[in-house]
Amino acid sequence: MFLVGLTGGIASGKTTVSSQLRELGCPVIDADVVARKVVEPNTPVYRLIVQHFGREVLLENGEIDRQRLGQIIFSSPEKRRLLNSITHPEIHRVMLKQILLYFLQGYRYVILDVPLLFETRQLTRFLTHTVVVYCDPATQLARLMHRDSLSQQEAEQRIAAQMPLNEKRGMASHVIENSGSREDTHRQVLRLHTRLEDSMEFLFVRAFAVAAVAGLGGLFLYAVRWLVL
Repeated sequence: MFLVGLTGGIASGKTTVSSQLRELGCPVIDADVVARKVVEPNTPVYRLIVQHFGREVLLENGEIDRQRLGQIIFSSPEKRRLLNSITHPEIHRVMLKQILLYFLQGYRYVILDVPLLFETRQLTRFLTHTVVVYCDPATQLARLMHRDSLSQQEAEQRIAAQMPLNEKRGMASHVIENSGSREDTHRQVLRLHTRLEDSMEFLFVRAFAVAAVAGLGGLFLYAVRWLVL
């Protein structure tokens, strides 16, 4: 099994591409979904967030107010780095457990849906392919303003807080152009899916894993025999 990183920018259409890949039967691990779980009330990450950001980032029911927290971190790079340092280690731990489960189930590859894939670079060294969902700046701005009911200034601030999509596009091994119609995007996703399915890279990874396990097993048996004798 090999790993494929999927990323994009805010309102670039990454969620659409991720959903289409799921519909095609691809296993997708969504870092945003994992992030929401690790900050549920009374988890260690939740307590650290409240400790560092205060109770003003909580809703009346005690859950994290994601909109309020988003306003804080998008206006302060220092606080954004602080939040990432609190959440990312636990997010990666949970994602690793899910990757191992898919590996044991025999999947050829797993899609890691990670918004800050290139910003943090903590996962890129483990990826065989990287995919960026791109749309032109004007489309991205319009979509974000409409989706989140933001003013132009608020939307531009949130876009500016991320690495530019043009820069991400230059770093990716595959690009899904999502400035056009949903049908056009779907055709590109189908081509990507076919290419990944036809890839034989998973055989090398699985062979290496089997060899490593066999090697460890042999070392264990040798140690047991040495202790007994």
